[in-house]
Amino acid sequence: MRLGIFAKTFSGTDPGAVLTTVNQAGYETTQFNLACAGLSSMPDVVPADAVAAIRTAVRSSGVSLAALSGTYNMAHPDKAMRDDGLRRLGIVIETAAALGIPLVTLCTGSRDAADQWAYHPDNADPSAWSDMAAEMAKALALAEEAGVDLGIEPEQANIVTSATDATRLIAEMGSRHLKIVLDPANLFEHGTPNEARIIVAAAIDEAAGHIAMAHAKDRHADGRFATAGQGIVDFPDFVARLKGVGFDGALVTHGLSADEAAGVATFLRRLL
Repeated sequence: MRLGIFAKTFSGTDPGAVLTTVNQAGYETTQFNLACAGLSSMPDVVPADAVAAIRTAVRSSGVSLAALSGTYNMAHPDKAMRDDGLRRLGIVIETAAALGIPLVTLCTGSRDAADQWAYHPDNADPSAWSDMAAEMAKALALAEEAGVDLGIEPEQANIVTSATDATRLIAEMGSRHLKIVLDPANLFEHGTPNEARIIVAAAIDEAAGHIAMAHAKDRHADGRFATAGQGIVDFPDFVARLKGVGFDGALVTHGLSADEAAGVATFLRRLL
């Protein structure tokens, strides 16, 4: 496994400076965001000089790009908003292909019109799944043409809430380009350490063979998110189980401050 971190953990719009900081904090790979190159995360256009600057930053820093963020609300109640998001996703996918980034990460969305990460009671309505799945099929057509994989992350507030939902969607789409990004802290909201361990273990078993990237975020028993190693997620067990199902991709931490990055790198590297 390769150890990584969200590039946006570190401030700045110069990709060379951002990736150098990633390296200095103890990470060898990153989940990149175009905001780290002075653009919108989901831009209308990515200039050629921006692509060149990112490519140069990768070479000079020695930090690889494990994934590129392409998140928009794939279940937004307004079709026009979904259409605009898909158009921008196409630009992100083209950029990933140009940079040799293998994975573009997605958000399966929410019926909350203001926040794609916020729970909405209509998320459980079959129409929400249908709209998201229709969007995913179009996104996969773009990804397949570009030779890039798409990664969906089970999130309690989104349409895909579990590893079971994720494998259901993969089966429906019938595409080898649709993968899972597994974050243990997003698989439950409240619980004891033992309950969390059981939920995470079951998710790894369900997602085995489909996991393109793992995230390392933590959660307190009362539901608050936490920096990896400071909550109730059993990271030694998480990493051991990932190894047990043959996962050897990037373990990418996020949800932490820049000041915490080096300490978390030390904690996670011991497990790898």
